[in-house]
Amino acid sequence: MLEIIVPGTFHNLPLKDFLRRHAGISLSLWRKVKHTGTVSVNGLQVTLPVNVQSGDVVRLTWQQESTLLPVAMPLSIIYEDSYLLVINKPPGLLVHPTTQEHTLSLANGVLAYYQQQNIACSFHPVHRLDRNTSGLILIAKFPHIQHMLSSSNLKSIQRIYWALASGNMKQQQGIIDAPIGRLKDSIIQRTIDPEGQAAITAYKVLHSFSRGCLLELQLFTGRTHQIRVHLSSLGHPLWGDDLYGGSTALIQRHALHSYRMTFKHPVTEQLLDLTAPLPEDMYNLMQILDQPVE
Repeated sequence: MLEIIVPGTFHNLPLKDFLRRHAGISLSLWRKVKHTGTVSVNGLQVTLPVNVQSGDVVRLTWQQESTLLPVAMPLSIIYEDSYLLVINKPPGLLVHPTTQEHTLSLANGVLAYYQQQNIACSFHPVHRLDRNTSGLILIAKFPHIQHMLSSSNLKSIQRIYWALASGNMKQQQGIIDAPIGRLKDSIIQRTIDPEGQAAITAYKVLHSFSRGCLLELQLFTGRTHQIRVHLSSLGHPLWGDDLYGGSTALIQRHALHSYRMTFKHPVTEQLLDLTAPLPEDMYNLMQILDQPVE
């Protein structure tokens, strides 16, 4: 179910035009509403054509289609409203289930949360995090909200990561502009490839330790494993990232955390600035890296 209040700037506008052009309702969702659900205005079910006015409350229902099983799990919710959910994802948790692990994912946990709260919503992540990357992930509760935040608007979502890299950077800050492609004969690993997709990462050293450094990184593109590949290409792989040359002696997963997210709300247009603290394993690693090398 989705409820939308018609803003004050609209008067006597065809309902379908309002929903499609101004409320972000995709054609596929509109078809689901038409064929499996209902449309009501101010509590009264309507049939098209009908016009809406400023202040009208439009409610859409449709049949939810999901093969995901709700599985209750602890969720660290950083922000929530009627349209969005922002979660601090722990390391080791998949975002989507796989054929091997079909019940232990963030998607399963969020659906269970919706069920517990009696919320008729679905799971639509706006971006991805690798299984072992911790931190903020933005989830739309409805497909049309995901559509409003989709690829054409992703550049307006500022994502800041914190990472613990091996060694110390020669420059305190810089831009890594190196295209990334799939490594030949690998379905997982990526590499710097002149023929690959454009990939740009900005970095800044927050603190240098005796055996590594804490970096703040901003993505200007969203390639698979982008930060991991870029830092490895400089000779400073992430601690714990054995796929790209990092040591697992002190931490068992790549030390990468989605720390901060800033974006304009797609409905209210409020500027949201959210952060998630470093997880315990990365905090403990910093204490170790700060110790003198014997």
